Amino acid sequence: MTMPISRPVICTAVAAVALAIGASAFAQEPNEAKKPAAPLNTIAEVFAALEACWVPPALEQARAGMQITVQLSFKRNGEILGKPRITYETPNASDDERQSYRVAVAQALRRCMPLPFTDALGNALAGRPLTMRFIDNRKLKQAGTADVTES
Repeated sequence: MTMPISRPVICTAVAAVALAIGASAFAQEPNEAKKPAAPLNTIAEVFAALEACWVPPALEQARAGMQITVQLSFKRNGEILGKPRITYETPNASDDERQSYRVAVAQALRRCMPLPFTDALGNALAGRPLTMRFIDNRKLKQAGTADVTES
């Protein structure tokens, strides 16, 4: 059974990432983000490095529990191969919220690249797609507390 693909949504997401990567929003680098210094030798270290480079949008642009997933591949030297692709975003998020998270992901990727792969990891990952999910849990506690006090 073949599942239909929603082409307009995927195309819009790819276009948004492409625009965000070229945007001048990269001029400001938050102090919280840390590019890895030591060579990465495992996939777990790659995910940890990407997570460390990600800075979620400001709280006024954020959404409680927002999730965004990006699929990307790497070259042996730790650079991104091709263009990253957004494969999932929280369904009920507004266009502005989605855009702010797309920009945050694009900034994280730019901030981190190239990743310092060991030769072994570079050879193992080269050309293989990886999927990374970013989840913004910063407002979940506030939302959960508000629900309890209003009851």
